[in-house]
Amino acid sequence: MLPPSVEIRNSSVSGRGIWAKEKKEAGSILISVKPHISVLSNQSLHTHCSSCCGPAPPSGLKRCVRCRMVWYCDVNCSSNDWTLHKLECSALKKWSSSAPSPDVAIPSDAVRCLGRILWKRRAEGPESIWAKEIDSMQSHRGSLQPSAFESHTHLAHFLVRFLDLSSPAELSEYGLSTAGDLVDIISKFITNTFTLTSSSLSALGVSVSPLVALINHSCDPNAVIVYPRCSNEPSTEEPLMQVVAIRDIEVDEEILTAYIDTTLPRFSRQKFLKETYNFDCQCPSCTKYSGVDPRESMWCPKSCGGKCAVPTEENSLTRCEKCQTPVTSPDAVLDVLRVGQEALDKAVALRSRDFNKAKQLTTNMIPILTSAGLTPACHPLLALNELHQSLLVSAFSSNLTQSVLDDSVRAAAKYSAGLSYVLREGHPVRGVALADLGKLLAVDEPEPSTSNSSGRDAVFPPSGPRRLKLALETLKQARTELYIGFGRKNEGGEVGKSIRETVVSLERELGVWSQGVRNVLEDMPKPLKS
Repeated sequence: MLPPSVEIRNSSVSGRGIWAKEKKEAGSILISVKPHISVLSNQSLHTHCSSCCGPAPPSGLKRCVRCRMVWYCDVNCSSNDWTLHKLECSALKKWSSSAPSPDVAIPSDAVRCLGRILWKRRAEGPESIWAKEIDSMQSHRGSLQPSAFESHTHLAHFLVRFLDLSSPAELSEYGLSTAGDLVDIISKFITNTFTLTSSSLSALGVSVSPLVALINHSCDPNAVIVYPRCSNEPSTEEPLMQVVAIRDIEVDEEILTAYIDTTLPRFSRQKFLKETYNFDCQCPSCTKYSGVDPRESMWCPKSCGGKCAVPTEENSLTRCEKCQTPVTSPDAVLDVLRVGQEALDKAVALRSRDFNKAKQLTTNMIPILTSAGLTPACHPLLALNELHQSLLVSAFSSNLTQSVLDDSVRAAAKYSAGLSYVLREGHPVRGVALADLGKLLAVDEPEPSTSNSSGRDAVFPPSGPRRLKLALETLKQARTELYIGFGRKNEGGEVGKSIRETVVSLERELGVWSQGVRNVLEDMPKPLKS
């Protein structure tokens, strides 16, 4: 159901889209819907409920006793999902029995999501509102990029196998007359699917909402799509998908979200948008960016405080925007950028298979990129800092040492600083990054240092009460931004609500520190009057 504050319009530039009919402030919830279909990724199946997509409750998840591959919060969630899962359940068992290895015992989330779409389409009927909304989604079947042919073919093959079809004629029961119709539904899915995320923005799977899919793209969006996990909503309404304004939106202004990671440099964004969504982005960030783009920036070689655009293969001549000093070794910078991207790709691939090697890669690569002069917002340094922080936090959970904790804080601070140059204030990614930094600063120090307790000491991170004060300031800023990014009505979602509790605890702890100092001063002997 489209809320009365927005409406669908047609644009000669971007086609159908959604526009605001009234002014909306940053933090306003523009659209709130339950997706037509949501499916967890294979990695999330045993950690989250396959019905409401929430994390495991304190009592733990309950596994489906038939397929033994999906889990639920309780009987209610299992019952809510049974209409579709009873079909999926049989398909999963058949797939698993014929899988050549345990690595492919469960089909991908894309295959399972498409299977659920077709099963529900068959159950609802081709003339139902639900089916018509799915059919209305845009397809790029007639203009597929050559690079997409192979992925579409594989997905079609696996989907037919998952549905246990033996001939194209059997597609008719799903409202598909030809193989072309099958390609069409796959194209609609790829073009209109969304990443299903946790309340803290971790990827959990995929979801489909024809209404939200009407929103067009910008690399500098005025709105975001989040799943804040509103605790006042019944489980039958979860996962709840919300479009939230991250800046004030005027009457008759188009609502725009980002289809991709906007911290990527322009070339990468354009390439991904063309290959996946078949359009050339004409947003201001891609066509009218003034000055040096922080995503592709390095510090001035003379350290004047200014920035230079990183050299490219097409244009290796680059100067500081402030003092005009040229970059004298562009080839060396290009080599560092290339090696950094290779290291990032390799570390991401190794993350789940060889944690230590991935951490070693990020640990070794980040200083090289930093010494080459890249700014914290520059790709791939920003992405490496994010990954490095995540790996260090995982290491700290099993290795409670001061050095690992401090390294985690430093990595989180660098990542948060880089994001501040790229994403506008109130973006949920910024808010979550600040929340992570604040929480790390608030962790009890296993071996608190006494060497950096002085206010004159510039060592980072600080220790003792200065560390707690910095944690408090960081979490308060995070809460302010989360109230925008996850919606003021939601109080910043689950992340914002958890921060509120930490802030209260820190204020109490700092109060104890202050009272302790006052008590010591009061107990000291008074100087004698001369």
